[in-house]
Amino acid sequence: MIENTIITARDLKKYYTVKEGMFFKTSATLKALDGASFTIQPGKTFSVVGESGCGKSTLARLITMIERPTSGDFEVDGINAVTSGPKAMKALREKVQIVFQDPYGSLNPRKKVGAILEEPLKINTRLNKAQRREKSLAIMEKVGLSPDQYSRYPHMFSGGQRQRIAVARALMLNPALVVADEPVSALDVSVQAQALNLLMDLQEEMNLAYLFISHDLSVVRLISDDVMVMYLGRPVEQGEKTIIFDHPLHPYTMALLAATPHVDKSFRKDRIILSGEIPSPLNPPPGCTFHHRCAHMTDICTTDAPELRWVGQRSVACHHAEKFY
Repeated sequence: MIENTIITARDLKKYYTVKEGMFFKTSATLKALDGASFTIQPGKTFSVVGESGCGKSTLARLITMIERPTSGDFEVDGINAVTSGPKAMKALREKVQIVFQDPYGSLNPRKKVGAILEEPLKINTRLNKAQRREKSLAIMEKVGLSPDQYSRYPHMFSGGQRQRIAVARALMLNPALVVADEPVSALDVSVQAQALNLLMDLQEEMNLAYLFISHDLSVVRLISDDVMVMYLGRPVEQGEKTIIFDHPLHPYTMALLAATPHVDKSFRKDRIILSGEIPSPLNPPPGCTFHHRCAHMTDICTTDAPELRWVGQRSVACHHAEKFY
């Protein structure tokens, strides 16, 4: 494992068997995630971007240990999270917490805020009631909530405040990594910046690492240190944020960046129109899965699947990456 690394993932894959046809007599393999490798350091944000269905949330479920990978493995603070026993896994799950996309659906409407925040402590620690309350109030203060809100129900809060509660809950066990799965996409634009500023302030104060999942590249540009672009379950470009945003080498990354609106003209790029629809993950095309939509496709793209390789200070899965460098 690389020194001072919270997460080290190696060739993570997650396949599902899907029943098809009349009476579900036939089955097909859905490759939701097909080979992701990366590292995340303390105090850094690793962002995963791509269209819906590219495998972002599947990766989140693997890293939070909600599901086990089909193959590959990953380490949390140097401990293998795939081969470890139940006792070690319990400790690892405390180190990795998640903030879900929907602040309206991720909080129990029947519980008061205090009970929601104390629940992780009640399950995982031996703190008494007074100690749990003290820690909950301290975390509420960190995320900008007042003590008088401790006894209120979730429906009494705005969307931005509910997401603050969700962030507070994720921090109750002092995690090393927070998985943020589209944490601002369900919020009004007016409060998205507040939520992002809160995440960045907490990261600086607590040296948190983030696995940040989003389809909004303007948000990713603001918050990230490193970026992994995914298409149909596979990483297609991966590296430092500034390198990928300033000079993308994969045609799919170019198209995503060109579609991102910017107020600043210097960030705007010529629009790239992608032809066709994203293929079905149950029946991906041979060769490069992006070739049906790519203006730079050649014969090799239709037969040989490109592997990630190092080009121009980042890894990219494109047969013609050097042409754009």
